Amino acid sequence: MAVRALDLFKAFTEEKLPAQGGYIVSSFFQETSAYSKFEIVAYNNVKAIYPTSDGLTFQADGNKLFVLAEPANYMKKHIEPYTRETEYQIPHRFSEVETVTARNQTRVMVSREPVMTYTSFTILKPTGINFALIFYNMEDVLESIELFFQKTLNSEAAVPKGDGVKAAKLIVAGLKKFTIWQDLP
Repeated sequence: MAVRALDLFKAFTEEKLPAQGGYIVSSFFQETSAYSKFEIVAYNNVKAIYPTSDGLTFQADGNKLFVLAEPANYMKKHIEPYTRETEYQIPHRFSEVETVTARNQTRVMVSREPVMTYTSFTILKPTGINFALIFYNMEDVLESIELFFQKTLNSEAAVPKGDGVKAAKLIVAGLKKFTIWQDLP
């Protein structure tokens, strides 16, 4: 069976990063709550990939999608996500995200539209319980990412299973809007 995903930094060290692109999923968990952020980047047209003190910089075009799982007890839920403190922030207003409100009142917010990055972007080196994974752009990559988010939202962000399924479907719907692959023959 082919490998569908690997730790991003391990894949870089072992020279297993696909030059033709893939999907990178990075997590940013809060240690004291179920508040969770995810960044999904698809990249293409790689010119260079190199390590920096913060992580890995890709000189490539990319599309980004942001996911935020906000527990019911988060005290600043009325504040727009783009104006929150850095560790709680995603670059969107409430009007720019699709929201699933789970039965336990956890809110999962997903970018309505992908963000395009031109020339370069950096994936931060994970610390603590965070991770950065590369999903290889295989035929069933979106199904793999959907299953991954169903499980991760449930286990790490305390999103009930049924609501995690809805949120994962929203995430995949966002990934289907990525334009990064449209230039491929």
